[in-house]
Amino acid sequence: MLPRFEYVKARGLADALDLLSRHGASARLLAGGTDLLVDMRERRQSPTALIDISEVSELREIRTDADAVRIGAGAAVGAVLANDTIRRECLALSEACRSFADYLTRNKATIGGNLANASPGADLAVPLLALEASVVLVANAGERTIAVGDFIQGPRQTALQAGELVLEIAVPRRSPTGQAYEKLGLRQGGAIAVVSSAVVMRASDGVCTGVRIALGAVAPRPFRAREAERALEGRPFSAEAAARAAHLAAQAASPITDVRGSAEYRRAMVAALVRRGLATAWERAAGGSR
Repeated sequence: MLPRFEYVKARGLADALDLLSRHGASARLLAGGTDLLVDMRERRQSPTALIDISEVSELREIRTDADAVRIGAGAAVGAVLANDTIRRECLALSEACRSFADYLTRNKATIGGNLANASPGADLAVPLLALEASVVLVANAGERTIAVGDFIQGPRQTALQAGELVLEIAVPRRSPTGQAYEKLGLRQGGAIAVVSSAVVMRASDGVCTGVRIALGAVAPRPFRAREAERALEGRPFSAEAAARAAHLAAQAASPITDVRGSAEYRRAMVAALVRRGLATAWERAAGGSR
């Protein structure tokens, strides 16, 4: 049974911010609810109020401008997956959405909720890190922008301040890149990641440039494997170079042992997934595919 709480429905973005300010730190925002309601049922969270923002249109838009693909925090994972621009320009994110939970959950869960829940295995944070995306936060006092890597600060910990909510995620628009997302779960559908990785790179005159490698579920928060990135940057791609970078990525991981796998297994799978992702991203970059 859920704990007792007050339920209020926001009529728009301004109303949502006013309600958040009025109800204070003990209130929670309800969009898809796929994480929050489970937490409430298990008594991990007991908010005094739920502010329903699921129909706030300003939070559900997916649009582009000259600088970025802008994804409203309230956009469902299924809507992100169905978007042609994201499929063309943010393929790693699209692939992560495709492997996200099951069909029903994808059409309820939101991209902003997946980030704000701040799970070490947050599926969508990993490609967004590799794509160097930013999170736009809004409060009655105004907006601010923060990198995804700085927004998630630890398990269930974010940079959100009192009265703020996630407005949108901005993915920079750049020249074509090769991208790949890999996820290992214990089953095909609806699985929580045991290990996940995302790779973004360009092929420039036969060498790797703009290499970005992100990992999830193998540290307290998703992170960039920067030493692995440097090992490939400006060098010709080869199986040996990819294996070296994958080894460095595995060394950078600090996985735990739990019911889904041992630390040793997770570290070995980091190397396997990164090696495979690098090969796929290179093939797509060299072939001109996103």
